[in-house]
Amino acid sequence: MASSEGQDKGVRPLYPMRFALVAGEASGDILGAALIRALKARFPQATFYGVAGARMREAGCEAIESIEALSVMGIAEVLPKLPALIRLRGALEARFAHDKPDVFIGIDAPDFNLGLAKKLRARGLRTVHFVSPTIWAWRPGRIHGIGEAVDLMLCMYPFEPALYQAAGIGAAYVGHPLAGELDDSTSPAQARAALGIAAEGPVVAVLPGSRRAELKYLADSFAAAGAWLAPRVPGLRLLVPIAKPELKGAFEAAIARHPGGNWTLLEGQSRVAMQAADAVLLASGTATLECCLLGRPMVVAYRAAPLTAFILRRFGLLKIDRVSQPNILSDDPAVPELLQDEAQPERLGQEVLMLLRHEVLRARQLGQFALVRAKLKSDFAARAAEAIAQLVRPA
Repeated sequence: MASSEGQDKGVRPLYPMRFALVAGEASGDILGAALIRALKARFPQATFYGVAGARMREAGCEAIESIEALSVMGIAEVLPKLPALIRLRGALEARFAHDKPDVFIGIDAPDFNLGLAKKLRARGLRTVHFVSPTIWAWRPGRIHGIGEAVDLMLCMYPFEPALYQAAGIGAAYVGHPLAGELDDSTSPAQARAALGIAAEGPVVAVLPGSRRAELKYLADSFAAAGAWLAPRVPGLRLLVPIAKPELKGAFEAAIARHPGGNWTLLEGQSRVAMQAADAVLLASGTATLECCLLGRPMVVAYRAAPLTAFILRRFGLLKIDRVSQPNILSDDPAVPELLQDEAQPERLGQEVLMLLRHEVLRARQLGQFALVRAKLKSDFAARAAEAIAQLVRPA
């Protein structure tokens, strides 16, 4: 338990320090585990507790609730669980307000964690949020609410801290964990051997997204693009890593509607599929950053529901003219982006064909990808722990 001095911000409490953490989803569990280990290196006697997954528990976090309680996405999925989520947030607020941990750290799950952080900060607790919401991309007005919720925002992209600092919010750039995890050292031949396919011949990886809504709007376009490419690229193999078993049927149906091409559907293994490819066609999202760090040239597409796209543009909720993370992070964007009505099969196929045939286009992308990797690579957990340590030092 922290000393009574720990209730006042800016005053370092007596040991042992106590950190409360709430993580959402598997990615948050990974980040949380790395952060716990880095904080332990700075504060060996510290204790950790909160909403945690298996990796955080292994790192030494006492789980007062399973991470599965927050692992829901989308309106349709959240609504049935909303009463339970509200009860959980109330219970956590009461528990942390009573315990008075030295720092509350929300990891991802911003809709849940920032609301909780705001209540705890109003009660005098220091609050940190790990992974900045994409306020630079959409709903920029969220920054005002974030300012009421957090003492410190930990950012994965180098341009983000300035946005918070301009609004008077503490922020620190820590780097991106994927940049330390992924690189371009695996050759296509090595990846193909791991998948049990021939080392020779052209390969294109096709990633239509990991959510049913994404496949609804992209599966037919991607399948038709593969069918368009097949006769123009002799011996072409098309690899499709299916993110979830329940999505397999949707893409198989799309292939049946657009016959043609040598398709191989994989259970997961998206990174290996990208490593095996000469070019990648994929939906906008985190996979574009993975593809960039793995050093594979790509074409990016995305389609949202027409009404969603209209609302985003009409009401100024979308603030960027680039959607793929490699382009957002590059001074000289090189990845083709085909969005909404532009994501037609022939256009997609043509862009992929250009990457397969023109080394200059490939080299331009790969040069930009190397610069992005250099920007993002750091010991993110150690930097995050240092920023948190600065927060708890005397003002």
